[in-house]
Amino acid sequence: MTFDSLGLSAPLLKAVAEQGYETPTPIQLQAIPAVLAGKDVMAAAQTGTGKTAGFTLPILEILSKGERAHANQARVLVLTPTRELAAQVGTSVATYGRNLRLSSTVVFGGVKINPQMMKLRKGVDVLVATPGRLLDLYNQKAVKFKQLEILVLDEADRMLDMGFIHDIKKILALLPAKRQNLMFSATFSDDIRTLAKGMVNNPVEISVSPRNTTVEAVEQWLCPVDKKQKSALLTRLIQDNEWQQVLVFCRTKHGANRLARQLDTRGIQAVAIHGNKSQGARTKALSGFKNGRTRILVATDIAARGLDIDQLPHVVNFDLPNVPEDYVHRIGRTARAGASGEAVSLVSADEHKQLVDIERLIRQQIERRYIDGFDPVHDLPVSRPISEDRAPRPRRPKKPKPGHSDGQRSGENARGHKPSGKNRKHTGNRNQAGGGSGDNANKNRRSRRNRNPGSAGGQSAGAVQRGSNR
Repeated sequence: MTFDSLGLSAPLLKAVAEQGYETPTPIQLQAIPAVLAGKDVMAAAQTGTGKTAGFTLPILEILSKGERAHANQARVLVLTPTRELAAQVGTSVATYGRNLRLSSTVVFGGVKINPQMMKLRKGVDVLVATPGRLLDLYNQKAVKFKQLEILVLDEADRMLDMGFIHDIKKILALLPAKRQNLMFSATFSDDIRTLAKGMVNNPVEISVSPRNTTVEAVEQWLCPVDKKQKSALLTRLIQDNEWQQVLVFCRTKHGANRLARQLDTRGIQAVAIHGNKSQGARTKALSGFKNGRTRILVATDIAARGLDIDQLPHVVNFDLPNVPEDYVHRIGRTARAGASGEAVSLVSADEHKQLVDIERLIRQQIERRYIDGFDPVHDLPVSRPISEDRAPRPRRPKKPKPGHSDGQRSGENARGHKPSGKNRKHTGNRNQAGGGSGDNANKNRRSRRNRNPGSAGGQSAGAVQRGSNR
């Protein structure tokens, strides 16, 4: 089957052909007709299988036949969890819609808000946004939603998971009740699916592959190694195998910075990308990595969603992720669009639990390879056969912290342990003593008086009692 049979107009078919695509992917085959029919959609597909085009193409087809957006209005809202993914979706909308008289823009934090407000003045047909910046723009009356026809949650599991659910609920309250809802993601946990079903109406559920599985074209293997030897082992792998383009994932921002510095000192050009970097620095790092100027990109999981790099051959897990689903997203950066790729994990003994969780999730054991000179002192325990493991328990989304937005602590958390209110010298509950309740504290004092009635404590207590009688 070709794109011609999916009900797309000539301008869209021309744009698709210009990108070199001839045959739609399985997710596109199922999603495009459902979206064109006006149905709500929940679609799960592996990373790199064309999810973005799966909703972009039918949306542009629908918009091309309707009324243009009025001032400060948006007809379609696409929400994404990261700036990088927002930029990628925005590029896809502009690419496929180049032959249509439609407007689009992308808004996210980390950059000045005034240029974004100016772009929204005339209205846009497609608005791609991250939640925090969208709420900022709405509060400044820069965007309105009376004309909104379609809402898209891209990477819906992360959008509805911890840290995003609070903003998502705020945004949903601002939108017209009558709208089409589309949810696209690589994974859907049971709890997230339950939350999602409360937002969509009789959705068409699409799943083109088993949930939480990895792309078969990715060659996966791991190296057991002591934690202190990971940096040296990565250097060896890069140099001996002459890897020229490698995406390396670290668990923390500081760890990413440290590893990038270590690789640089060994003559391997590396750049770190994470949430503490400015948007300009992140864009520059991604651009340099894509065009080959930067050999190694060291990233935290903020880059695991939405990065689209053609023919990326190697992904390395320098640290295993704490959330096993993130492993699927990480290695999904390679072997995209039918290409092959390699995913290597450097695993120390203290990461055995994370490894077990990952192998349970993907339902397979990852091949182990030992590298000469890097045999671990602390052995990595052998994984049990998958058949003996119980299915992993679904993760429950954590409740958002009140007032938590864009990485800032709430007022109470920011204040720390400082007292508030009129009596700023007050540091605790007067009824508490030594961390216990008031009743327990009183019982302890009476017990001490009974044991030693002649003590100073007993005299003091008696003095207090006499004073109260007077």
